[in-house]
Amino acid sequence: MLVSSNLRELYPDGVFPAACHSRVLLDHVMSKWGVLVLLALSEGEPLRWSELRRRAQGVSEKMLAQTLRTLADDGPVLRDARPVVPPHVEYSLTEPGAELAAHLVPLMQWIAGHAGDNPTS
Repeated sequence: MLVSSNLRELYPDGVFPAACHSRVLLDHVMSKWGVLVLLALSEGEPLRWSELRRRAQGVSEKMLAQTLRTLADDGPVLRDARPVVPPHVEYSLTEPGAELAAHLVPLMQWIAGHAGDNPTS
């Protein structure tokens, strides 16, 4: 089944050129850890760093910190640091982040439903 919309009509300047500004955000959002962080936050509750690390099993501390910093800088994730001792930081989705996650959930459902379907693997 082909997608009915024509990419050239939707994006006349193209999304395929290396200089396209969408490439940076695409790289950040579609990284393995980026997708998993966005999906974890899509459940609605703000999560602390340690909760996100438990949810995205296998992520290193460095990669999680880098992913959260990048997604917060890009806009889909809100970092709420409260000035208390010990520090209390929570992460949640911004409105654009929630919109993005709404598109990622069906993608992940498809991936989970088809994982292992490849007869050559």
